[in-house]
Amino acid sequence: MIRIGITGQAGFVGTHLWNHLGLHPEVFERIPFEDAYFTSEDVLRNFVRSCDVIIHLAAMNRHPEPQVIYDTNVGLVKQLIHAMESEQVTPHVLFSSSTQEELDNLYGKSKRDGRRLLEEWARRHQAAFTGLVLPNVYGEFSRPNYNTFIATFAHKLIEGENPTIITDSSVKLIHVSSLCRFMIDHLTSTGVKRIDVPHDMERKVSEVLALFREFKALYIDKGIIPALNDINDIHLFNTFRSFIDHGHHFPVELVKHTDPRGVFVETIKLGVGGQVSFSTTVPGITRGNHYHTRKIERFTVIKGKARIQLRKIGSDEVMDFFLDGNNPSYVDMPVWYTHNITNIGEDELYTQFWINEWYNPEDGDTYFEEV
Repeated sequence: MIRIGITGQAGFVGTHLWNHLGLHPEVFERIPFEDAYFTSEDVLRNFVRSCDVIIHLAAMNRHPEPQVIYDTNVGLVKQLIHAMESEQVTPHVLFSSSTQEELDNLYGKSKRDGRRLLEEWARRHQAAFTGLVLPNVYGEFSRPNYNTFIATFAHKLIEGENPTIITDSSVKLIHVSSLCRFMIDHLTSTGVKRIDVPHDMERKVSEVLALFREFKALYIDKGIIPALNDINDIHLFNTFRSFIDHGHHFPVELVKHTDPRGVFVETIKLGVGGQVSFSTTVPGITRGNHYHTRKIERFTVIKGKARIQLRKIGSDEVMDFFLDGNNPSYVDMPVWYTHNITNIGEDELYTQFWINEWYNPEDGDTYFEEV
């Protein structure tokens, strides 16, 4: 059992890393961290004493005064070093730096100088240190106007705004899940290392915006699952749709065509393949109570009455959606949300399920947890 603490646990990467570690409770013990720990030397010392591995993500990315960014980030590193030296402990420290180390700005310099301070600490105490130099990280639940242009584009398009491109550069990108797996693979590294983390893909800013405009036109406006060519497109699409206000967007009512023969309803239009399945559920029964990290999934109620529930992993807030087959409608399952469906009617419930073609039932993408 490896005891792991994450400074910046509540941030974008920290939240994902905490959740990924939680997928393997037999291997990792997660040591909770709060930003307020940096305001109490005793609490910070207790934290470092409890960890075999510390992943130092806590940092300031943006501020009107660049010197504040530098002083804050270097100051956090110095506090961490002081706490470890005071407790005479030498956990393996992984540090998230940035390719901006090489640029002439104070954020990049704060990352470079922070990494060097930790390298010096590790050499003084014969400790393990891994400095990870990251490309641009994107993914679900990142902060618009703060973490990455990808989050900003997605948020603005979904809110009906028109994003603008400041510089149409080519950007090396890594999805946050890829970064988490890379970090986990290096938890037991030894020695003092600086590692350039490989990127998943390289895209121009304008290419990402054009793709997101397509997602908006197809998925938000028409309910069509767009063509997704590879796992990078899957990650971009899941990132895009993570900015939807699910409580207001779903359930989406479908068009019902009725004639003397009966009823016809088109439940899903696809630019991408996939698998469609069908289930019946007797009254009072609940299906699901699990979540996915990549899978795209749609539940469509075509007969009976159902309640679909969603809860984001790490949150206590439960969203309830009530669907009736007399007015066929659907709810799409967001990644990292545990979900279920319950027959709340008196008759049998008919539900159609669709999953995207990139999903492999054997790839470990389904994790069980109660809503």
